[in-house]
Amino acid sequence: MNLKESPAAYADIQGNKNYPNLKGKVYFYDTYGGTMAAVTVRGITDGNGKNSQNFHGFHIHAGKECTGNEEEPFMNVDGHYNPENTEHPQHAGDLPPLLSNNGVAWMSVYTDRFYPEDIIGKTVIIHAMADDFHTQPSGNSGEMIACGEIKEWDEKNRNA
Repeated sequence: MNLKESPAAYADIQGNKNYPNLKGKVYFYDTYGGTMAAVTVRGITDGNGKNSQNFHGFHIHAGKECTGNEEEPFMNVDGHYNPENTEHPQHAGDLPPLLSNNGVAWMSVYTDRFYPEDIIGKTVIIHAMADDFHTQPSGNSGEMIACGEIKEWDEKNRNA
């Protein structure tokens, strides 16, 4: 797989009020036939501040902003990115879950379901629980604990 030197898109991830220390980045690289996504996240802890040892749902959502209200801080992310109107887990935005180890998760994955330019202006979400890969419409992965807005890469971001 050939990767360009710089990603085509990226997202800065920030946790909700229950996960204030959750921060991370996702980089989306244009590759032959699809996209390689690389994510690094720190600060995934449970409600008692203990490090999580769990899998967490990880999806591209159709909404443009990580906004909402007090009860649902990421309410405006809409549903999973699903341009082909398929059932879960065949949505274009369905990605493998993140595995948190001592509050840290790192993953790299290739998908042929979208190109980076397809998801610029969308959002990426981390959920509190693992995706079960069959419950409709979104895998029963629980609370949206972190969000990032996907933006086009600009060389001024080189040190991001």
